[in-house]
Amino acid sequence: MRTCRILAVAAMAVGSATAAGAQDSTRVAMGRVMQPWSAADAPGCAVGVSRNGATIFENGYGAANLEHGIPISPASVFHVASVSKQFTAAAVMLLAREGKLSLDDDIRKHIPEIPDYGHRITLRHLLHHTSGLRDQWDLLYMARGRFEENRITEDDVMEIVARQKALNFTPGTEYLYSNTGYTLAGVVVRRVSGKSLRDFADERIFRPLGMTNTHFHSDYTEVVKGRAAGYSRPADGKWRVSLPNFDTYGATSLFTTVGDLLKWDANFASARVGDAAMLREMAASAVLANGDSTGYGLGIATEVVRGARLVGHAGADAGYRAYLGRYPEHGLAVAVLCNAAPANPGALALGVAEVFIGDRLQPAPPPVRATATLGAAELARYAGPYVNPTTGAVTFLGMRGDTLIVGRTAGPALLPMGAGRFRVAGRPVEIELTSDGAVQRVLEGPPRAPVRLRREQASRLTRAQLDRFAGTYTSEELGSTYTVAATDTALVLKTRGGRERPYLPAYGDTFTGDFTIRFERGRDGAVTGMRMSGGRTRNVAFEKERR
Repeated sequence: MRTCRILAVAAMAVGSATAAGAQDSTRVAMGRVMQPWSAADAPGCAVGVSRNGATIFENGYGAANLEHGIPISPASVFHVASVSKQFTAAAVMLLAREGKLSLDDDIRKHIPEIPDYGHRITLRHLLHHTSGLRDQWDLLYMARGRFEENRITEDDVMEIVARQKALNFTPGTEYLYSNTGYTLAGVVVRRVSGKSLRDFADERIFRPLGMTNTHFHSDYTEVVKGRAAGYSRPADGKWRVSLPNFDTYGATSLFTTVGDLLKWDANFASARVGDAAMLREMAASAVLANGDSTGYGLGIATEVVRGARLVGHAGADAGYRAYLGRYPEHGLAVAVLCNAAPANPGALALGVAEVFIGDRLQPAPPPVRATATLGAAELARYAGPYVNPTTGAVTFLGMRGDTLIVGRTAGPALLPMGAGRFRVAGRPVEIELTSDGAVQRVLEGPPRAPVRLRREQASRLTRAQLDRFAGTYTSEELGSTYTVAATDTALVLKTRGGRERPYLPAYGDTFTGDFTIRFERGRDGAVTGMRMSGGRTRNVAFEKERR
């Protein structure tokens, strides 16, 4: 049976018809928000809400375990993925408050096995995601060709990070989310305190706050009482068990409940753990070398939603999705923890907030609609690859019928707004297109400089041309070897243990698939190697074996 608790002030008047009505109206309104995840035979979510530090609503929706028909309750324990990061940041900051380290320490003071890249990387860079370190998950996926059935340990992360010969960028000049930084931060906690992050956080954060159902999970086979199983739903529409398979934590792997997360959130007002200055610093946005604000502090992101400041963090691993956020000016905090990969807990949390403070939020903006009409032939002129010259990332604009879209064959529509201006459907992004490039502007979030993209000529290669890229490529940075083979229209890449993955021509010697690959040539024009890049990892080097 579904569990529901409403602890609103009105409910203190036991037996009051007014209080009962308030309870019922809240319960009904919350039921509407959570209706997509309320089926007893499908995974769902737990929800917790607090006002000024006091819990006012908790409920479970859907099933915690499909095999045994166990419902989700507020006591269900979830893996909360990157919501973990704020606790790792807090652990580092507690050590800084004790004078045992400084956020401005060079990380090599504590982790000397990290290569010297010629640029000072600080602990602050790690926690702000401004270090330039390549992301551990991108690297491990590149190296292994898959995640499935491969147990990943902290040693695996440390080994591959120590192999890297370059950074994504000079520290402090860009913001790029990197899980590596938080795994390293957890290692720093252990080396400085003499205790594992799990034990340190339990002693210094969880127990003092009464978070009795919370721990950093260091062994994915460990039995956890009350754990909700994670699920994904592939193309066949059937739910599949989807559990994380790693023993690395700091960036992830916190296990907790909605009630415990609300206790942590209340600490930002009470400062029972840490002090007011430390907790304010956690929510303060980092500033880049060029003066841009990142909107990300120390394990916590800050944004403005419907006119209200929102401080929070999302998480996604395997079949788990999580969100914890608070509206400081309204004293409201919302935790939404789901065991279904398709769930969007951030959107659900906004729906929950509307139930409690909707009258104090600005109205939701109406859906953006096209304000100009362009024919298919005119739109098709803009189709092709656009390249970010800083990151090397390739964005394709393609045609779906008479509509210009972001993607080769599938993706959101570009809505004509006039004079080469387009809005991306469903996203706060404006793109100005010209004959030789594009300017992309994000219309929400902290102020950012526009991103300028360079237009390239799409490649159309013959089988003979594709054959010239075929061969064996080895990366010292990954400790991995790939075979590259040609088909009539694409390249196929495979590494040991991974499945074959297609890469389609983009422009010049660049191909796109799971990652972006740019081949390199010698003076004679022969292919000598390639560079592999992902969303959070750039230019991992491979050398082609000579025949």
